[in-house]
Amino acid sequence: MYRVFEALDELVTIVEEARSVPMTSGCVVPRGDVLELLDEVRDSYPSELDDAQDVLDHRDELVNKAKSEADDSLNSARSEAEKTSSEARAEAEKMLADARERADEIIAQARAEAEQTINNARREYEDHIARAQSESDRMVQAGRAAYDQSVHEGRAEQARLVSETEVVQQSQQEAKRVVDEAHEEAERLRSDCDAYVDSRLADFEELLGRTLRTVGKGRQQLRRPISAPFDYEEWQTSEHGTAVSEH
Repeated sequence: MYRVFEALDELVTIVEEARSVPMTSGCVVPRGDVLELLDEVRDSYPSELDDAQDVLDHRDELVNKAKSEADDSLNSARSEAEKTSSEARAEAEKMLADARERADEIIAQARAEAEQTINNARREYEDHIARAQSESDRMVQAGRAAYDQSVHEGRAEQARLVSETEVVQQSQQEAKRVVDEAHEEAERLRSDCDAYVDSRLADFEELLGRTLRTVGKGRQQLRRPISAPFDYEEWQTSEHGTAVSEH
């Protein structure tokens, strides 16, 4: 490479010292010396300059090729992204449909169980009311029968002992005592019946509250985001499962 600079310096010197052509700006130089120096300059060029020139010559071709490959890669990436997005959308829609179907099944099951529980409680309540009414009627009739019997016995005793005031008074007191006991027993049975019915209604109210909470939990599961899918096993071990097992 150093020889290149020397040859160029010699060419400059030859041109500067060359004889001028009259009436022109040209000069006369020794052709052989100049050609020899030019050959030396050409031979002294490093091969990397030729490679660099080749790269420059093919630059446009390489740029166009790289651009074409980049466009192909971009189109391929876009196509793959659209395909992935379409598949993800289809999967999300399928998951949403499954979640809605499961929620509908849970709500339908909860509604059926609630209706069955209400019907059972209503029948049980009516049975208790009927038994209590029957027992109350029986006790009232028994009290009336005892009262009538006591009155009858008292009247008979009164007729027999009409002259004995103290005996008559005792009979009346005994008859009144029997009647009062019969009424007290009837009232006690009625109070026991009302307390029992009230207790069964309270249990029924608590069961309805658990059922409503179960339906609310099912609706909350329905409102969950897609990214958070409905977990039916978790729901089975929650309050709903407890309510069903207690029933």
